Parts: sequence; C-alpha cells; structure tokens
Amino acid sequence: MDTVTFPQSRCLAGIARRDITPPVGIYHRMWGAATHDRSTGIHRPLTTTILAMTPEDSQPESKPVVFVAVDHCLLWNREMNDLLDRVSDSSGVERSQIVVFFSHTHAAGLMGHERVDLPGGELIPQYLADLADTIADGIRESFKQLQPAFLSYGTGRCNLATNRDFKDEMLDRYVCGFNPAGGADDTVAIIRVASADDHSVMATVVNYACHPTTLAWDNTLISPDYPGAMREVVEAATAAPCFFIQGASGDIGPRHGFVGDTAVADQNGRQLGYAVLSALEDLPPVDSQMKYQGAVISGATIGSWDYETSSVERQKRATNWQEQRSEVALTYRNDLPRNDELQRETAEWRAKEAAAAEAGDADAARDARAMIERMTRRLVRVAHLDDADSYPYPIRLWKMGDAIWVALDGEHYNVLQRNLRERFADTPLIIGTLANGSDVWYLPDEDSYGKGLYQEDASILAQGSLEVLEAALTQEIEKLLNVQ
Repeated sequence: MDTVTFPQSRCLAGIARRDITPPVGIYHRMWGAATHDRSTGIHRPLTTTILAMTPEDSQPESKPVVFVAVDHCLLWNREMNDLLDRVSDSSGVERSQIVVFFSHTHAAGLMGHERVDLPGGELIPQYLADLADTIADGIRESFKQLQPAFLSYGTGRCNLATNRDFKDEMLDRYVCGFNPAGGADDTVAIIRVASADDHSVMATVVNYACHPTTLAWDNTLISPDYPGAMREVVEAATAAPCFFIQGASGDIGPRHGFVGDTAVADQNGRQLGYAVLSALEDLPPVDSQMKYQGAVISGATIGSWDYETSSVERQKRATNWQEQRSEVALTYRNDLPRNDELQRETAEWRAKEAAAAEAGDADAARDARAMIERMTRRLVRVAHLDDADSYPYPIRLWKMGDAIWVALDGEHYNVLQRNLRERFADTPLIIGTLANGSDVWYLPDEDSYGKGLYQEDASILAQGSLEVLEAALTQEIEKLLNVQ
C-alpha cells in the first residue's frame, strides 16, 4: 500500500453564531439542593451556533440539514415543540430538517413553563420566544453563508470524562458521583470544516461525552459550564466558531464537579480544549492523501512520503449524501408513576417543607424542597405520554462522505457509543444525544437496572431498551455503509 487516505466529506456549509444569554434574575435553579431561585450574574455568555449543510450537487431528493448547538440543559416536550415550530415558521426551514443539540449545561437555568410562577419564572416565556427568534435569525444567516466546504475528521483523547455511578458503601446505595473504578470513552471526535476555495477554517465541530455538571447547587451564575472555556481555547487558535455536540454521557461526568467555583469549570473546559487542538494539529491538509514518494539514499535508506491532492474518485466519494430515518419501538417501564400519584406526593413534600421552615430546620426544608423538584420533573416526564405500551423512538442518520452523523433523543449510557465505534472502527461516527430534547430521559444499559440509580429512576423505558436501540442503530448504519 503506497497511498493513505483520510476520512472526509464535501458539501455546502454555512455557519452562524448568536448570543442567547438570559437576563440576570431569570429563574435559574436547576438543582434540588440549591437554595436560590434567580440567577445573580453571568460567568460566561451562552451561545447558539448554527451549522447548515446541504449536498454539493443539490439533488432534488436531498434536503438541507440545520444543526443548532444550544447552551442549555434541554427543553421539555412542550417547550421543544413550541421552539421548533417558531424557528421553522420564522426561518422558512422545514421543522423536520432542524436538529437542536443541547450542550446540557446544568448552569443555564431550567426554562419550563411549569416554573413561571416561581421567582424569576415570569421572564421565561419571553426568553423562550426570543431564543426561537434568535435561532431563526442565525439560520437565515447560515444559509447566506453556504459555500463549498471540506469536512476533515479526526480523533483525540481527553480524560476529563469519568464514570459517575458510584457505590457509597456507608449508605449501601449508588450515588451520582465520580466512580474511580468505572470506565468512560475518552474519544474526542473532531471535524474541521474548511472552505473548498481557500481552505480557511470555517468551524470546528467537537463531539465529546461528558455531563456539564462542574457547576452545581452552590453556583448562582448563568454559565455554559466547561464547553464555554473549551470553545474559547479552540476559537482563539482557529479564529472560527466551535460547534459542540454532547455524546452519550448518561453515566459520565467530570472527575472534579458538583462545585460552585467557576474556575473549576474553566479548568475542565481548557483540558478538553487543548485535547481538541492536539487532534486538529494531527489532521492532514484539506482534501489530501499521503503518497509514497520512493527511496532516498542517506545515512539510512529513507522511505519518503508526502501529501498530495485527493484522487478524483475520493473527491466524488466525499460528496455522497444519504439521510436515513426510522423508528424503533422501545417498551415503557411498567411502574411509571401516574399524574395523580405524583400530585399527591408533591403536596406531601410541600407540607413537609412548610413544617420544616416553621420549625427552623433548614436542612429538612432543603431536602423537602429537593424532593419537590424531583416530583416536578417526574410530572413533566410523563405529561406527554399516551396509553401505548411503547415509545416510537426516532432514529436519524446522515451519511456524509466517509462519515456518519447520528442524532438521538435522550441521555444514553456511554457504552452505546463505545460499542458502535468499536463495531464501525473504520467509519467516523458523530454521535449526538439530547437531539431536540429528551422525551425518553435516560437510557441506562441493561446491567445498570436494579441498582437504585438516579438514571433508572428517571427513565421512562424498560430494562433492555438501550440494547434494542443499539441493535437498531447497528442495522441502520450497516444499511448506509452498503449504499454507494
């Protein structure tokens, strides 16, 4: 073999960036253990970054895809549908072609209509309307910026991500915290989006799996968590926007997390940012392959290699564009709570909070308030479900040249992306979760059920659902790889 090729895609791409920082004072409390309601300031601005892509040959049957990176934890079902409808109407792009990837920062505030009566909650409806309008404006700009582009794929390594299913032996139960004995995928998948004209960098896409939970209940500042500092590092070096896609991080978080110190979030972000820069430096020149040049007689006989422009066949393959959609039925768990049960439990915890406050027991009041927050999320979790036995889980994939992009609803255990990347080791896989929200919440692996984990408690799906999804994804990816 005297030629080495590198994975790439070629399409029309356009990029846009907007500030979406909420007003200080908006409802901010994300954590049950938090004692504040309103945000008190801004650590770093929140942003949305839009990456619009469409096939270079503009095939009639091929539609553009608009990926939108948003610095928020997620939106509930109602708020997500409202946002997509408003963005589609305003931008003129079909709703089905818009995919929102939430960074999943837990320090941006929780923007749900069920919180409008809480302190700062009165600002939520207008903020959500402004958010949709801002995204739509960015989409319009991204389409104006469409130009022929090469996407070059690479990987790096970063040990920021760690397993977070820890067994507390004193409590004899699992807690959500750094687990030194657990494993995590340290893969940093990166994409350099470069102009086909002058090869200048248009954007850098970063796909990494790690919960942005550096900042927790003691933090009162609006923050993108570690993705903020990561972007700063990457953008300072590339002079182009950085687009972050959260990977399968259901059981993954930073080793040093759940703190109130924003300096720790910045440190975590720089750690990932430097890993991204390292991976970028490893990429070959745009639209290139390596060719053996022959032997050179020196102190030793040297085998000389050099870069050259990709072959016409490789360039043609890079333009291949296939979109694939399907559904897989994932069974609901049989012990899902009902609305009336949750309403009753919520009322009981509110009474306990009031009693604790009257007795001056701050710890008991805080714990009761945390349980009220848990009940509120459970109510939201089941509000949109019907009486069927299973959830029609949507699967969306795009084959772009040599790579496959995957968009998945919910929060998946890390083993999903580890298994898929091992099975398809020769194909770059961009695995984006929390795509258009999280209607199914968590998808733990089969072995993690029965341990009393928070993720199991939060999931609406039965044991084995992640494995069913993995099998379906495997089948769909194989179909795409067989399409020439």
